[in-house]
Amino acid sequence: MEFNKKGHIFKPTGEYSWSRSHAQVPFAFKLNDDVIRVFFATRDENSSSSTSFVDVDADNPSNILKVHDQPVIQKGSQGSFDDSGTMPSWFLMSDNKLLLYYTAWNRSKEASYRLSIGLAESTDNGLSFTKLFKGPVLDRNINDPIWVGQPCVLKEADVWKMWYLCCEKIEIIDGHPEPFYNVKYAESQDGINWVRNNETCIGFEDGKTEAIGRPCVWRYKNKYWMFHSNRMAKGYRDYKEASYRIELSSSTDGIHWNKEEWFEMPKSGNPEEWDGMMNEYTSVVPKNDSGEFYVFYNGNGFGGSGFGYFVLNLD
Repeated sequence: MEFNKKGHIFKPTGEYSWSRSHAQVPFAFKLNDDVIRVFFATRDENSSSSTSFVDVDADNPSNILKVHDQPVIQKGSQGSFDDSGTMPSWFLMSDNKLLLYYTAWNRSKEASYRLSIGLAESTDNGLSFTKLFKGPVLDRNINDPIWVGQPCVLKEADVWKMWYLCCEKIEIIDGHPEPFYNVKYAESQDGINWVRNNETCIGFEDGKTEAIGRPCVWRYKNKYWMFHSNRMAKGYRDYKEASYRIELSSSTDGIHWNKEEWFEMPKSGNPEEWDGMMNEYTSVVPKNDSGEFYVFYNGNGFGGSGFGYFVLNLD
């Protein structure tokens, strides 16, 4: 098992009013044998997020083939569950339609932001999306008290499986409300109505890892694999020792996970490099059939520096 870091791919130029900064939470969708479509969240001058994409060469993702010049899904109307922005979380094909589970967010004075999970679909491979419902398909409830977001969804036989983030508490640290969140699990028969049994897959630990970001789960050789991004609650914006780092875990049932001790994405010695301060928010697509995978990820500034990739070999 090994990984090979390749480098930076894309950062918005700021030329569009809806995309002044950030290419956050990249998601790689293989359009065909030649093209990988990488969706991402981008921000306007008010930090409201929308979703767009770039197409890259499937043989060499450093080679950008197209930069889309329009958002494919935007924030909702005032007062709605997604009135502050939409961030892509997970895409999958179902009944010849491309489904998008997206993280919707509202600004919050007491918690900085509140997240929930929306659902949209596309009939043109992601050039445009239609929101399927006026409200979220997953929101906070009796066991998920503050917010939920960043889902990963796999459909296996007749069961839809979701791994999602749950914010368990907010603490004021250095005058700022900071969220503590973990990864939980849910199931569905239709991809819309979800059953939650308060099952925590990867939990935070006070004083150690205090937030586990964006689960990315896939199957390979009868095991589930999950990339997740771990950080501390204090100093993660300013100090690379506390900032996000990519880690890898594995599971035989998708609920009980063990950290792969051989893998923890290093940060370079130079914090000025695009990913020298932090690395986080992964998306995985097979490179070939022999255990190699492209892994797209963000660097500094939670996507402010754009995204790049590395190659993972699990054999």
